Amino acid sequence: MRLDSLNRGDRAIIKKIDATGSLKQRLASFGVGKGAELTVENYSIGRKTYEIIVDGTMIALRDEEAKKIEVGRADG
Repeated sequence: MRLDSLNRGDRAIIKKIDATGSLKQRLASFGVGKGAELTVENYSIGRKTYEIIVDGTMIALRDEEAKKIEVGRADG
């Protein structure tokens, strides 16, 4: 499943990021990488932007970026 399919409050583990170049570097600089746990804090009307929390840092993503992040549900 992809990050854009999650709802507010959902927790997930990143399985894969289908990005290259500057986007992959930007995400990595925020700690968004394989194995990281994230929580969906909020998203805009129409789900055009997402606010996620990774390791205590809130990160804003556009919908096209969220669609590149494959996740699995976190236990608990």
